[in-house]
Amino acid sequence: MFSSMCLKEGPSLLLKAQRPAAAAILNTNVVPEHQEARVPRCPLLSESDVLRRLRKEKSITVAFEYFKFVVGFRSFQHTPLTYQIMIEKLGWENKMDLVQYLLQQMKLEGLSCSEAIIISVIKSYGRVESADQALKTFYRAKDLGCEPTVKLYNHLLDALLKENKFSAIIPIYNNMKKDAIPPNVFTYNILIKALCQNGRFDAAYKLLEEMSNKGHSPDPVSYTTLVTALCFSGRLEEAIKLVNKINPTVQTCNALINGLCRDSRIKEAFHVASSMKEKGLLPNVITYTTMVNALGKAGDWRLSLAFFAKMFRTGCLPNLHTFSSLLRCFFDSSRSHEALYIWDQMIQDGCIPNLITYNILIHGLCLNGDLNKAMDVLNEMNQNGFSPNVISYGTLIEGFSKVGDIGGATLTWNLMIGSGCTPNVVVYTSMLNMLCGKLMLGHAWNIFRDMLSGNCPPNAVTYNSLIKGLCSAGRMHCVSSVLVEMRSRGCSPNTRTYNEFLYGLCREKNFVEAFQLAHDMCQRGVDLNVVTYNTMINGLCQAAMTKEALVLIGKMKVNGIEPDSITLNALVHVYCKEGSILNATRLVGGMAGGSCYRDVYVYTTLISGLSMLCRIEDACVYLLKMLSEGIYPNYVTWNALVNGLFEEIGFPTAIQPLENILDSVDDHWDAQ
Repeated sequence: MFSSMCLKEGPSLLLKAQRPAAAAILNTNVVPEHQEARVPRCPLLSESDVLRRLRKEKSITVAFEYFKFVVGFRSFQHTPLTYQIMIEKLGWENKMDLVQYLLQQMKLEGLSCSEAIIISVIKSYGRVESADQALKTFYRAKDLGCEPTVKLYNHLLDALLKENKFSAIIPIYNNMKKDAIPPNVFTYNILIKALCQNGRFDAAYKLLEEMSNKGHSPDPVSYTTLVTALCFSGRLEEAIKLVNKINPTVQTCNALINGLCRDSRIKEAFHVASSMKEKGLLPNVITYTTMVNALGKAGDWRLSLAFFAKMFRTGCLPNLHTFSSLLRCFFDSSRSHEALYIWDQMIQDGCIPNLITYNILIHGLCLNGDLNKAMDVLNEMNQNGFSPNVISYGTLIEGFSKVGDIGGATLTWNLMIGSGCTPNVVVYTSMLNMLCGKLMLGHAWNIFRDMLSGNCPPNAVTYNSLIKGLCSAGRMHCVSSVLVEMRSRGCSPNTRTYNEFLYGLCREKNFVEAFQLAHDMCQRGVDLNVVTYNTMINGLCQAAMTKEALVLIGKMKVNGIEPDSITLNALVHVYCKEGSILNATRLVGGMAGGSCYRDVYVYTTLISGLSMLCRIEDACVYLLKMLSEGIYPNYVTWNALVNGLFEEIGFPTAIQPLENILDSVDDHWDAQ
């Protein structure tokens, strides 16, 4: 083991740093103490020797032990430069207690800290988001032999800005003025960013004026910072006005284009991009990528592709972000073939995909139902040295869940667990949702227990999936226990939770408990939405409790929730079932639009009711009426008509009337 550094007596350390325990040292190539006597003619160690060794050593433990060992060895004494390199290495490893230890040791040895050392410490605190400690270090600078400079102030201001310590930034700037240290462009840019982050745009404009008055012309960073902040704050008109007022750079124009695209003002963004050439500016890869991405999100894959092609014509090569944006655009537009072509083009152009790009590809393939190809991509990732992450596996599990492929989801789950990748709440919920949908409640419960025992607490969506599965399986007695469990874990049931429970209760015609549950929702401040009312109204209608359903529709309107097509369809169904065709037809006739519109389901319900009562001619009238409104019958509509016709006049004689109906439909379509 190496001998420890001998410390001089002195005051206690600022952060009460403990001297580190000596660690096992391997391959240090340093001569141990007991062998020193055997090397009588060793040359003296120089500063450059120690610096070279410290810079080369990758292990922070070995580097620090070496740093301690060389003190006094071959008459060597540490210099500010050797302290600096050791402090920088410790700072990168977030060993801030040891950094303070060395700062104190420098003071005890009478060595002044250079500006570079103090800046290194402040930057290290900035990386670990400890701006308060950065501030304390700054205030100790004079005591450590370092006079404040504009560069030192700038790094402190930057560390404070990263944590948005706005209340400390302005006083520091005022101190800077008191110390007669003139700010430079970097100082002003940091202050402008701080003001913008806190919505102080008027002060930011004044600071721009102050810059000019002090002989520091605002640079591209100054304007780009302000334009970006204005766009993020929704002050787009102000941002446009500022860009038109100045001689903008490419970066400033890009900031405005990005803001316009984010606000879906793509035509204006296109105009800004097009006018860049007039100002002597060449759009760069960020300009094109922003437009490709925005057009893709707007669903305009043709224009997105046109911008992509324009890049090549102008000699601007796309990067990984450009390809990723175009990939996402094609997949969202259900154009998998083009997306895969772009992927191949990206590989051919030498643009190596990363984990994010692979995940976009997997998501797009799953979105378009090509799950086998998505699995191939997962295997390709492993072959190319990219370890799939929880998003990769989770996307596939969700894709298999949506199509009900329990085998594919289970295989992916096992691959994920086997790779050492821990599922998150989204993946757990996807798996549990599929198992509940298949009524495999035993397996679902095992997944749920894994979540509870692991460090992955279920959320409201997880509980909702479990409750839906229990209701579908008719295990209503378990749902109340799950609700209690949910609340005990600090997860509040939401409207969806109650709606799932209500659906199960209404399906079992347990309206007493259903209404009690609705009352409980109101008591707990949970909103009753249109789905809540429709669930109960539909249940009442199926139980032929028409009066109660009508009363509930009245309450629904009183509470400011308008009935929709689903609400009235339930009533049309019950009226037809009771033989109250007049009420049913009046209800259908009164549906005027908005959320309450006539659709294929409403018409099919009415046609089915008329057909069951052998009123085929009336049913045909509504068939033609729905066609005139551009609503086309489905197989259920035709089945209702055919069954009603056969019921009324029997199979042999029904053929001709059926042909007449079809001829009428053909005539209608011809007229259209």
